[in-house]
Parts: sequence; C-alpha cells; structure tokens
Amino acid sequence: MKKCVSFLQVTVSLMALASSVASAYDPSPLQDTCVAIPEPKNAVFVNGKFCKNPNLTVAEDFFYQGLDIPGNTSNLVGSNVTTVNVVQIPGLNTLGISLVRIDYAPYGQNPPHTHPRATEILTVLEGILLVGFVTSNPENRLISKVLYKGDVFVFPIGLIHFQFNIGPTCAVAIAGLSSQNPGVITIANAVFGSNPPINPDFLARAFQLDKKVVEFLQARF
Repeated sequence: MKKCVSFLQVTVSLMALASSVASAYDPSPLQDTCVAIPEPKNAVFVNGKFCKNPNLTVAEDFFYQGLDIPGNTSNLVGSNVTTVNVVQIPGLNTLGISLVRIDYAPYGQNPPHTHPRATEILTVLEGILLVGFVTSNPENRLISKVLYKGDVFVFPIGLIHFQFNIGPTCAVAIAGLSSQNPGVITIANAVFGSNPPINPDFLARAFQLDKKVVEFLQARF
C-alpha cells in the first residue's frame, strides 16, 4: 500500500496535538506518574489501571514506536485506526490523553461512531476529508466541513461523528482524545451486530424499516 505521509509530518503533528489538548476528562493524577501494570489476581476493581511503583518507572513506560507505519485499509469501510492509549503506553494511566492515527483508502471512511469518554481533536496530514458530527436530540443538527491538509476539527465528547475521504488518493489524520481510554461505539455495529441480536421487530419499528431489511443488515454485521 502506498505510504501517504512522512515520519517528519507525523512527528510535527504529534507535537502540535500535545500542546492543543487543554484539559482532560479523566480524573487528575495524585502523583507524578502512575504507570499501568496488569491487575493482580483477585484484585478489587479500580476505575483505571493499577500503578507501578513510581521508583521503578523507566522511559519505555512512556514510549511507543511505529506511528509512521501506514495502517492496512483493505477492509469494507476502507480505513484503519492505529490506537495509542494506555494499553500501548502504560505511562498514560491517569493522564487523561491518548491519540490515534487514521489511514483512509481513496473514498474510504471512518463510519459514524462515538467516544463515550472523550472529546476528539483531529488534524489532517494528507488528503481531503469530509467530517462532521450530529448534535443531540431533538435538533439532531449536522455540523460538517471539508478539511484539507493542515486543517483541524473537534468532535465533542459523546456525539456521533464520522470522516470520509472524498479524494481519489489515500488520506491520513492524527487525532488526540481527552481520555487514556476513550472507548469507541460504531453505530451500525452496535445496533445491527450486537451479541445477542436485538429483536428485529423492535428495530424495524425503531428505524421504520421492513423486518426483512433489518434481518439483512443484522446478517451483514
């Protein structure tokens, strides 16, 4: 697959994002570092990760390598999200920030989804993206814009949003998120691909569709 962006561009964008996220949704840390470690056996559940002894932290706890490598976009939606959160960098624990690299094939998309725990700020590195989010009920207003290289757009926490590569070449974006673990709910997958499936009669009425259409969509997901 064609490489869309240089490592230098990625580095510059990451530096810009690091200074752009003003506040975090996650609770503030109570010490300098709280590097995540695997949960001890039979541990009491905590909202986040257990912490390594700060005296044992090392540089690798705060390091990730490989964000310059394009993701594989050979899939049905034509996009790939490379995640860098507390799982990849344990040192992000309690710091309230993470990021992703998103690669788009020509006319590929990051389909409608939401992050239940984070606001997202996205920067286009290559290509032309149509992006947008929808406000909450009852207005359900679409806020949308075409972005070019170097443009930045914000998706407020919890709102359904999307990106669509409207160009004939590949596109790349970097996004910062205001949580160490933002979570993601892809709308179509959640509604039509739930396990166990949602009753198709219910979905048919909710979406004002024929039941056979709902069953077809459930079979796709």
